[in-house]
Amino acid sequence: MSPRRPDADVPPGLLLVDKAGGMTSHDVVARARRVLSVRKVGHAGTLDPMATGLLVLGVGAATRLLGYVGGHDKTYEATIRFGQSTVTDDREGEVLTTTSAAHLDDDAVRTALAAQTGPLQQVPSSVSAVKVDGRRSYDRVRAGEAVELAPRSVTVHALAVHRIARPEPDLVDVDVTVTCTAGTYIRAIARDAGAALGVGGHLTALRRTASGPFSVERAAPVEEAGAALLAGGGAGFLPLATAATTVFPSRPVTAEESRALFHGRRIPATGAPGPHAAVDPDGRLVALLEDSGATARVAVGFPPAVTSCGS
Repeated sequence: MSPRRPDADVPPGLLLVDKAGGMTSHDVVARARRVLSVRKVGHAGTLDPMATGLLVLGVGAATRLLGYVGGHDKTYEATIRFGQSTVTDDREGEVLTTTSAAHLDDDAVRTALAAQTGPLQQVPSSVSAVKVDGRRSYDRVRAGEAVELAPRSVTVHALAVHRIARPEPDLVDVDVTVTCTAGTYIRAIARDAGAALGVGGHLTALRRTASGPFSVERAAPVEEAGAALLAGGGAGFLPLATAATTVFPSRPVTAEESRALFHGRRIPATGAPGPHAAVDPDGRLVALLEDSGATARVAVGFPPAVTSCGS
């Protein structure tokens, strides 16, 4: 392994990673840290190990953007199987029940899935990363505890059915695209639709294709995205200012305004609600700004990089 670099020596930015199946989100972060030989890397929302697709990582100062990025709507491609329920609500869990779905016609399947759209009170899978009294729910389940999680408010904006197939006489597989708010469990949609049909349901495939303004089409495997960052450009890497102005409206600032913001002073209001990315004449991200009356204040600052002077 190469010597660890000071984080300041690596350009900050977002990595758009196309996660492979079988990896946890923590695995991807650890691999990015090894590729870049830096410590400060985080992600903007987990993906289950079974799932593939877009995972947004922040490197260096860009980790300050992750709290904003993770709250955006998500889009997934998924395959739901009716006729079986599992302990994890996906294909990786032990089968709990098997009930023939042979009697279900396409209209019944579409109706059950349509009921999983709009505002929902969704109970997460007990085998999930939700914390209960400080411990992950899946850790409690694996320890033999009975876990009941509180429902949470989510919204499924759209659920499009693309294909209904019958791989075996007693099973129905459905390919769908789901657009939803952050925090929605697609495997809970499969579970709840299966319960409504009386045959059980679980996910057999899941791929995240979009998170907010970011698409998996611009993503790359974590090693390639990390190499693009080190090279200063390429698939899977967005420099800090580009990343910020992709998420937020841009607010150009003068050199004088940039200095004022650096010293914690306010500048004239942007005149529009929500955070704005303040970018100086050199194209550097100075801060995320939010209006407060007649002035704009720094919500998150991004000071100029300085040379590392030790640990």
